[in-house]
Amino acid sequence: MASQRLLIVDDEPLARQRLRDLVGDVGGYEIAGEAANGVEAISILQEASVDIVLVDIRMPMMDGIELAQHLRGLSQPPKLIFTTAYDHYAVQAFELNAIDYLLKPIRSERLAAALAKAQPLQAAQSQALRPLQETHDHLSIHERGKVLLVAIADVLYLRAELKYVTVRTRDKSYLLETSLNQLEQIYAAQFVRIHRNALVARAAISGFEKQRISEGEEAGETAWVVLIKGIPETLLVSRRHQHVIKAT
Repeated sequence: MASQRLLIVDDEPLARQRLRDLVGDVGGYEIAGEAANGVEAISILQEASVDIVLVDIRMPMMDGIELAQHLRGLSQPPKLIFTTAYDHYAVQAFELNAIDYLLKPIRSERLAAALAKAQPLQAAQSQALRPLQETHDHLSIHERGKVLLVAIADVLYLRAELKYVTVRTRDKSYLLETSLNQLEQIYAAQFVRIHRNALVARAAISGFEKQRISEGEEAGETAWVVLIKGIPETLLVSRRHQHVIKAT
């Protein structure tokens, strides 16, 4: 039977080395790679076959909770074990939702037990971890079984279309299967709603002007639109949301 392959994700080199040593002590597992944050981990997982991810919770760029949310979009999500030196509340959240974790300093006996029963993160468990998530810096776009990370800082607007949301950056558009309302709740600091079907990045707004609308419910009418930095597109501001013009 082939050894299961592990990915170690921790921003501290000494912590990664400690886990390498412990995995060697346990035996029967192969280290597929190491990453210092969630972004690096996803890059490795796109190219390498990995069975289990040992992931620290608090890391820069992308923390372990956000990484776990993104990994659920892979066609074959790896099993997950969280590692943490943090507070009772985080540990309690894991225990209540049957999510496996290792409390630092990690001991080889506990690691062996966790590896033996590791499982992929389930939808209900993923939802339960959201309050512990410190960073929301990326959207994960799932295409052909892979995860494409789009930095929130690069997103100009989010527009609902049927069951998808169009994610528009300066260079490209992506489709995300989620609700606009959920995105609004998570990214309220970065985006403002201008229409029932559209959120615009506050930093991307270059101004507003009145235009004659050529399509949709308001076709033929003159209405306010938002001008967006870096692209020629404009988006309609609904009457209900015209207070945004004065507030911006």
